[in-house]
Amino acid sequence: MKTLLQVDFDYQGPFGEVMSSALKELAESINLEPGMIWKLWTENEKAQLAGGVYLFQDATTAQAYLEMHAARLKAMGIDEVRGKLFDINETLSLINKGPCSLV
Repeated sequence: MKTLLQVDFDYQGPFGEVMSSALKELAESINLEPGMIWKLWTENEKAQLAGGVYLFQDATTAQAYLEMHAARLKAMGIDEVRGKLFDINETLSLINKGPCSLV
C-alpha cells in the first residue's frame, strides 16, 4: 500500500531560491531512493521550519528513508526530525485530485 511520509524540522535557512540552488544535488539524489514516488519540499521561513511530504510505494521503504534521512540531517546539525507515516485512502484522494493517481 502506498505510504505518505511527512517530515519537518527546525531550520534556519537558506530558504527560497538560495535553498533551491544549495540543495539541487540532494533533490536529484532523492529520486534514486528505493520506493520513492514523489516529494513536495516544504519551507516556512517565518517559523524557521523545513521538511517535505513524500509518497512511497510502501511503509517499509518510507520507514527506511525516514531513518536514513534523520541520520543525514543529524550529521548536518539538525537535532530533532519529526516524521510520520500515513496510509493513503486513494478512493477519497482521487475525488480531491490527489496526485496518488499519477503513479
